[in-house]
Amino acid sequence: MEKILVIGCSGQIGSELTLELRKLYGNANVIATDIRPAPDEIAGTGKFEILDVLDTSKLQLILEHEKITQVYHLAAILSGNAEKRPLASWDINMRSLINVLELGRELKLKRIFWPSSIAVFGPTTPRYNTPQYTIMEPNTVYGISKLAGERWIEYYFNKYGVDTRSLRYPGLISYKTEAGGGTTDYAVEIFYHAIKTGKYECFLGPKSDLPMMFMCDAIKATIDLMEADSSKLSLRSSYNVAGICFNPEQIADEIRKHIPGFEITYKPDFRQAIADSWPACIDDSVAKKDWGLNYEFDLPKMTEVMIDEIRKKLTVS
Repeated sequence: MEKILVIGCSGQIGSELTLELRKLYGNANVIATDIRPAPDEIAGTGKFEILDVLDTSKLQLILEHEKITQVYHLAAILSGNAEKRPLASWDINMRSLINVLELGRELKLKRIFWPSSIAVFGPTTPRYNTPQYTIMEPNTVYGISKLAGERWIEYYFNKYGVDTRSLRYPGLISYKTEAGGGTTDYAVEIFYHAIKTGKYECFLGPKSDLPMMFMCDAIKATIDLMEADSSKLSLRSSYNVAGICFNPEQIADEIRKHIPGFEITYKPDFRQAIADSWPACIDDSVAKKDWGLNYEFDLPKMTEVMIDEIRKKLTVS
């Protein structure tokens, strides 16, 4: 029986991934941890512990006591916030990963998942149809840490046989957990503002094309990769995933189909430079070939679900 540890269960990915893993493996077999209290639906459906992933001793204690076989290490400082606290963010993002990898090696964990990001690319990377293998010269703290992380997880696989797996997530969009300090946060914020006030001031310009992914597709892709036969995986750095490509102007047009009269204005901030250094669309053919990556949601379907679910959420609250 698999015993799974989720580090960072209160974040945008972790809050939904934890619940989906509990559906698949059973509530008792998925241990959730975070540096802050978990949402009620996580704390109330299975075991939860407060964990600072930089506390190696406590992390090892949990891994050994719970007989953990797989780890999903999701804790990180995201792109926008990392630019405000560069040295602290580098320390947190990198030391936490090394802690997990070292314990994975020592305890012979079955599998480790760690999320990378399109932030690994940079202004010299081809922006359109960005290949799996290409120039990678990130110019943000977050991107630099993710690129270094890709090299570390590949190293631990090649050197020590640690079964590491990773996805280069694009911007992630969810109605369950609000944005948390990333450059693609506008694509979540815009729905809340559209429903609450009918207007939104965007921190990116209207033509800022970026790849995005609805959270349901991201969770499915993550679990599909972790459940894939190891022999089918042709790389151990991180797989490109593309999702949906659009810009603020296009998502605003789609929202107007449901909320006529919705107004969007633009006031780009420091995140515009970050967005301009990232791909506009991604080539994810390697992931499709190796382990069958696929998507259910396009922009119209995602927009409809986001508006319906956020309206329900705001009505209840």
